[in-house]
Amino acid sequence: MTLILIGYMGSGKSTIGKALSQLLGYNFIDLDAHIERHMEMEIASIFKTRGEIFFRRKETELLSEVIQQVDTVVALGGGTPCYGQNLEILKAQANSKTVYLKASIPQLTERLFEEKSKRPLISHLQSKTDLNEFIGKHLFERSKFYEQSDYIIDTNSKSVEEIIESIVLKLF
Repeated sequence: MTLILIGYMGSGKSTIGKALSQLLGYNFIDLDAHIERHMEMEIASIFKTRGEIFFRRKETELLSEVIQQVDTVVALGGGTPCYGQNLEILKAQANSKTVYLKASIPQLTERLFEEKSKRPLISHLQSKTDLNEFIGKHLFERSKFYEQSDYIIDTNSKSVEEIIESIVLKLF
């Protein structure tokens, strides 16, 4: 089975994905890190030099490859399921399940504010208020994609272990 973790940036996809893959004895692929290795360039640099459209096309290409793997946990980028045909690609994949890690706007704001310089979409935001508003707008647009996941896990005020337990109970 391939487990695909979906959610907004900062929702814990990479952290949960690594821990979940270890527990299950699965491989782990962080799609953004995979893109960086493939392009030999950081995501922020890809956005800056090649643009978001180029990035999204490359993301779709590599997504189609990585979801073919079995016994793998894949952490997607926050925008991955919202671009082009990516959601349809995910839904059409046999023997896979999508899991939306749902975090609240205040929780995402707290997590992302300190690391915003590493995230091209929010690096320009100067205050927590601006970031909070940006996340709210983005989540409003993206929720219709995220909510189509096979499972939705509320991550608010939960430890990594509690989130993983919730996922495993839904899956098995």
